[in-house]
Parts: sequence; structure tokens; C-alpha cells
Amino acid sequence: MSEVKLPALGESVTEGTITRWLKKVGDSVAIDEPLVEVSTDKVDTEIPSPVAGTLQQILVQEDETAAVGAVLAIVADGVSATASTPTPDPIAEPVAAPVVSEAPVVMTPVVTSAPTAPATEPIAQAPLNLPVFTPQVNSPAPVPAAPQTVPQTSNEPAYVTPLVRKMAAEAGVDLSSVSGTGVGGRIRREDVLSANTTSATIAPAVAHTPAAASNLRGTSEPMSRLRKVLAERAVASMVSTAQLTTVVEVDITKIAQLRSKVQTEFTAKTGVKLNFMPFFFLAAAEALRSHPKINASIDGENIVYHPSENISFAVDTERGLLTPVIRDAASLSLGTIAQQIADLAARTRENKLKPDELSGGTFTLTNTGSRGALFDTPVVFLPQSAILGTGVVTKRPVVVTDENGQDSIAIRSMVYLALSYDHRLIDGADASRFLVDVKTRLEEANFSGNMGF
Repeated sequence: MSEVKLPALGESVTEGTITRWLKKVGDSVAIDEPLVEVSTDKVDTEIPSPVAGTLQQILVQEDETAAVGAVLAIVADGVSATASTPTPDPIAEPVAAPVVSEAPVVMTPVVTSAPTAPATEPIAQAPLNLPVFTPQVNSPAPVPAAPQTVPQTSNEPAYVTPLVRKMAAEAGVDLSSVSGTGVGGRIRREDVLSANTTSATIAPAVAHTPAAASNLRGTSEPMSRLRKVLAERAVASMVSTAQLTTVVEVDITKIAQLRSKVQTEFTAKTGVKLNFMPFFFLAAAEALRSHPKINASIDGENIVYHPSENISFAVDTERGLLTPVIRDAASLSLGTIAQQIADLAARTRENKLKPDELSGGTFTLTNTGSRGALFDTPVVFLPQSAILGTGVVTKRPVVVTDENGQDSIAIRSMVYLALSYDHRLIDGADASRFLVDVKTRLEEANFSGNMGF
């Protein structure tokens, strides 16, 4: 017999809640196969089986809380019938949450009857707080894993993750016609990509396909534990602070030209593409050094000026917005910032971040223009005092003045920067000075010495 214990999931994590058992008593399990999903205040994760064998006993039930080191289950050692079953794709199968929140399909995680329609849930997370809470995602009721990969024979697959379902919808792939290669025949990202490639060569789409209506329409559901915590913190931040937003318009035509000029060399030397985000990161981080109020927190009647510029940035995932942190951003090159953004964003979407990588942010940067938004008024979450939102970069005609003072109309790459801040600490003049410094840095585009190579 082997014990399955709750491991330490972060320095400050002392307990976790069982959100879903992926196996039931009597099921065979392979070594390192995900056995149970656990939720904590900082991270959600799957606990694997330490051995191959049979699940003999479940000691902690769903929705119950256990301390770190507690025995969750007993696995009888032995050869598992699923030992050769492929490990689930980490991207195709994100971590589950205890209850459903906002998702395209409704499912209650405690149901143990036969599989029904899949359930998914993107849970929005506000910008990083100290301490940080990791958003969660809901999965359907437990689906016994098949001993070998088999294609689905029903009209709908037994379980499809939000990411896979979204990819299929965007690609126009009928999931009922796709054979899954994941555990138990689950459809993975690669299956959808393969099916889309095949169908594209046969009959490319020629007409717009309306988005499918959500199954959540006309339904209701309880809020998840994390959703309740986030709601409480959002209300507390709005009630306890005096928030407002200041916006500036920035001409980043020179940066667009610089990107085009160095893109090939930059990608070859760093392994990642150079987009606008590293420029926003560096310009904001440098300005924070000169404007410490923007990078400060209120502690009772004291103002705490942070010694480094640890910038959280919002990553849009199927589980909701998560905010990993890039530390000491003002001391980094554009190449290093771009690499860290790519690495952290990828691991965020794959649910592979460590709890400490989501904590310690002193200021937040959110790219609200990534989905085409002109700008918005992002919410500041305590204990941070400010958050910078970057709108969509768009070309449009603007009035420009040359060195002789002559005005003309030209096509320029423009972006709006919106700074939301806590007026208890930061005045409008403070916010404007900060934004003007960021604007000046970006419009001058003197970044040749910051490439990192």
C-alpha cells in the first residue's frame, strides 16, 4: 500500500481543498497519473499517484479541506491497466475548481453519475494583490478513464477542455467527428489542429459562422470559493480606496519602425518576437523609479515605498486573468523582459506557475488592447496603488508638427495609456507626471541601448 499525501504547494500554504477526484475506488492508476485535484488560496494543481496500482481508499472527500502532509488516499501497489495510457496534455486539460462560475457549459463538480455535457469556466481574476489568489477553472464530473485510447462514438466527446472547445469553434471543427488521442479518448489541442488542417485542404470556410450560444443562458449557479474571495476583495478595494483614471495618447510610430528594423535579429538572439509590451514594461518601470508614489502601498497611516519595481502583468487564460510578476523590471533589457513575458505567459496558460511567481507585485500592467479595446479604466486592487492599462495600437491620421512648427496630417501608430490609481495616495498631478514621463520615453523611442545584445 502507498499513501497519497497533500504536498506543500507554497511557502505560506498550509492546507488545500479537494475539488475533484479524478479516479474512484477500484480504478486502476498509472504512476504519476493525476489522481485528485486540489485548490488552495494560491494555486490549483493535480496530485499524481506515487505508484501504479489500484485506488484502494479515499480518505478526504470532495469539498473537504486537508492540511499539508495529510494522507488523501491509499493506492494498492500493482501493475496498472492504464500504465501505458498517455499523460493528459497540460494545456488541453487545465486544473479544476470546486464549483462552476462563468463558463460556456454548466456542470456541478459533485455529480458522480454517468458523464454529461462538458463544463468549463473562465474565472476572471483582478490584478495581483498581496497576497495573491490564483483563479480557478471548473471541470466536469469525474469521467472514468478508459484503459486505452478510443475514439468517441457519441455526438459529443465525454470531456473537452475550454481551450480545445474554443479552438474547435474558431476553426470550425466539429468535435463529434474528431477522434481523441488523450487519456480515455479525450480530444487534445493537437487533434483539433490536425482536424482543422485536414478539413481546410478539403473545404476551406467561405462564410462567417456565428458563435455558438452559451448553455449558461437562462441558468443560475453558486459562486465558487475563489469567486467569492475575489468579489469581496474587489468590493473592499473599491470601498476602501478612492479610485480614478487618467488617460494619455501616445504616438509610438518610432517604436513600430524600430520593431520592424530589429525584429529578425532580436528573434534570432532571444528566441522570442519583439512586440510592444516590453517597451511599455521598461518605460513604466523606469518611470516608477522617479515616481515612487505610483509604486507604493498604504499601510495604516504609513506609506510604504517599495524598493524595487516588481510589475505584475495580466495573462488572459481559459481559467481567467492571472498576474505573474516580473521582478526588478527597471534593471532588465528589452530582450530579458520579452523572454520573461513569453515564459511566464506560456506557463500561466499551462497552469505550471509556482505560487511565488504570482506574488510580490508592486504595480500592474494590463494589455487591455490585446482584444481590440481602445482603452478602459482598470481597477486597482489593494495593496497596490496603481495599474496601467495599454489600449490597442492602431494607425490613424493625426496632426503632426515638424521642427519648423508647420502642421500636417500623417498616418501614425497611436495608443492610449490609462492609469488607474488610489487617490488617497496619488494625486491627479502625480498620475499625469508619471504618464507624461512614460509617454515621452515611448515617443522618443531611444531603446537601441536596451535591446540586451
